[in-house]
Amino acid sequence: MAAHTVYKEPAPIMDRENPLESMMSRFNIAAEILGLDDETYNVLKAPDKQVIVNLPVTMDDGKLRVFEGYRVIHNTILGPSKGGIRYDKHVHLDEVKALAAWMTWKCAVVDIPYGGAKGGIICDPTTMSPGELERLTRAYTLALKDVFGPDRDIPAPDMGTGPREMAWLMDEFSKTVGATSPAVVTGKPLVMGGSLGRTEATGRGVMVSTLAALGKLGLKPTEVSAAVQGFGNVGSWAAKLLFDKGLKIKAVSDISGAYWNDNGINIDEAIAYKNAHSGRLEGFSGASTMDADDLLTCDVDVLVPAAVEDVITEHNARDIKAKLIVEGANGPTSASADPIINEKGIMVVPDILANSGGVTVSYFEWVQNRQGFKWTEEMVTERADRIMADAFEKVYQTSQKYKIPMRIAAYVVSIDKVAQTYKFRGGF
Repeated sequence: MAAHTVYKEPAPIMDRENPLESMMSRFNIAAEILGLDDETYNVLKAPDKQVIVNLPVTMDDGKLRVFEGYRVIHNTILGPSKGGIRYDKHVHLDEVKALAAWMTWKCAVVDIPYGGAKGGIICDPTTMSPGELERLTRAYTLALKDVFGPDRDIPAPDMGTGPREMAWLMDEFSKTVGATSPAVVTGKPLVMGGSLGRTEATGRGVMVSTLAALGKLGLKPTEVSAAVQGFGNVGSWAAKLLFDKGLKIKAVSDISGAYWNDNGINIDEAIAYKNAHSGRLEGFSGASTMDADDLLTCDVDVLVPAAVEDVITEHNARDIKAKLIVEGANGPTSASADPIINEKGIMVVPDILANSGGVTVSYFEWVQNRQGFKWTEEMVTERADRIMADAFEKVYQTSQKYKIPMRIAAYVVSIDKVAQTYKFRGGF
């Protein structure tokens, strides 16, 4: 690429719905149920702040490339904003705005004192060297040094980022304030103040949500089959923890394809194979291959979409056979699919509830950093499980009270909490 060219690829529209429109359509239904007044509605629907930065980075070939980055602060009524940073070539502002809003509702639904934010940089991290990624991360941190802060905005990993990038971010931010500041970011390496139990936290929350939902449906875990789409951090941990609880995991998928075993896949063996083969399941002998699209509609009791947004749409929702959908990914179900799923009587544990185990343990990491005291893994998991179980029960009771689906109930619980706090704080 020529020097001084801004790296910016438009996101493909394809068959995907705009995630912001999907989020807002659910928000509107919940706002109507709550009878939200115009003032509060207008405050909560729009992000507080949208920051777009251009990041000049010297590449390994000596050329300068300028990357476009975003940070959207959706809301800080409940506390400092919280949300991941995504490195992906298809990142766009509407996606970041939707994800930031989802973070607000996610934090509120599990009752932790955070608002919502999200960040992203348009880049392809798979084609960049560690040195290029480090320079990009440090440039992004420097550009947003007045946005980030332990009491202002606390980033975390997301697609394309991990503990390594969070370590660079913490180091660069610490330089700007002249003191080590571990609480500015979560998802750090353990030696730098990361929390025990963080790696599996999102998948663990999916497991807790699944067991709670099965209880409501009168189904025993040992008599239930499941399919898990996505075998990254969230999907593999969700699959393993459900497998450990006795569920028969008949199908899993990753970027290399989908895999089926009618007798159940040994998830411990699948994870060991993945770890030994560059993080891919390709060639795994414990299951036969199947069409990736068929995983979503295969004959199982529980479906866990834990990959990307908008995989369940109006085009395939009618063919879903599962009795229960537990959303490990953010926004895996498009708004157009909701009425079809509701009509079929499928219970859905929505993303803002099911995958909030991650932000819950991120909150614990921040608390430990602020305390200067490390918790045991037992403390972390016991407290996270309790928060997830309590949040599920509150959402379930709300769905029963208003006779609404679990997804809308989760929005009602979270929007009501934020709206009430806004009123108590006196508005503007």
